[in-house]
Amino acid sequence: MKSFSESYKEAGVDVTAGYKAVELMKAHVARTFSSGVLSGLGGFGGMFELDTTGIEKPVLVSGTDGVGTKIKIAFIMDKHNTVGIDCVAMCVNDIICCGAKPQFFLDYIACGKNIPEKIAEIVSGVAEGCVQAGCALIGGETAEHPGLMPEEEYDLAGFSVGVVDKDKIIDPYCQKAGDAVIAIRSSGVHSNGFSLIRKVFSVNEQNLARHQSDLGTTLGECLLTPTRIYVKAIMNLLDNVKVKSISHITGGGFYENIPRSLPEGITAVIDRASLRIPPIFELIEKTGKIPERDMFNTFNMGVGMVVAVDKNDADKAVAAINAAGEEAYVMGELAEGSEGVIIR
Repeated sequence: MKSFSESYKEAGVDVTAGYKAVELMKAHVARTFSSGVLSGLGGFGGMFELDTTGIEKPVLVSGTDGVGTKIKIAFIMDKHNTVGIDCVAMCVNDIICCGAKPQFFLDYIACGKNIPEKIAEIVSGVAEGCVQAGCALIGGETAEHPGLMPEEEYDLAGFSVGVVDKDKIIDPYCQKAGDAVIAIRSSGVHSNGFSLIRKVFSVNEQNLARHQSDLGTTLGECLLTPTRIYVKAIMNLLDNVKVKSISHITGGGFYENIPRSLPEGITAVIDRASLRIPPIFELIEKTGKIPERDMFNTFNMGVGMVVAVDKNDADKAVAAINAAGEEAYVMGELAEGSEGVIIR
């Protein structure tokens, strides 16, 4: 007998909608499966057989995150197939900072009302993110929470696990003055600072639909541009160059994230003129009258990842990143000091 409760449905939870959502998302999830996946959807746990070939001392590295208030833009625009990419990106871009390769991913969707087509659209984005990251979507959860949030709203979070050989974990303590600091370009705002963005633009349907000539698109489409997933570029880099540190530029911008990968007594000196800042950040700064330091302390300013290598390896590192489909360039160097980050 198929599970169904009329009483539970009257309370706001329709379990049959959950079954339909699973059926609609199966094709998307199947795109992500690798040889390590041992279970399909519907079990109590997602099983993954870890391939440790060539890894002498496997270390598991995990990361979890969500999409933040960027999801409000998706609500207003009624476009739900990109935030899943953001969710995957925010997790896998973190775990690659120590050299780990993502293996699998799980998502969690909490919604006011389970609309199967919308849930499947969200999961299609998660699946696309997993394909870009080369990891399997082995499970997840959709929870219907009537009364906790409006019926049309949802929240999305994720969790990823990667693996790295213990002897190949990136060691930031080998960094020294004179090392090159390399920027890997972002696709835009990514998934941070949206509480400030929504305040600056007084976000509503009309404002998001307005075409911005300096952006070449509407404000809404620009803001929903998915976060870049840097897994393939970083893996290619690690295969070709000795990497001394990697920083994922998320909330807190340059000033918070770059120092997380620096040893005591070392400062990153950034050449302001070298930065390739997308127009959206100039629009935010101008519209909101935001001080430049606050911009660099909130947003990625066009730099999604920061990598440090020996100065003699800088050209080779840039070439390896570019060969994997990203855009990289030298934006500064390391120096002795305790400031963490200097932008000049």
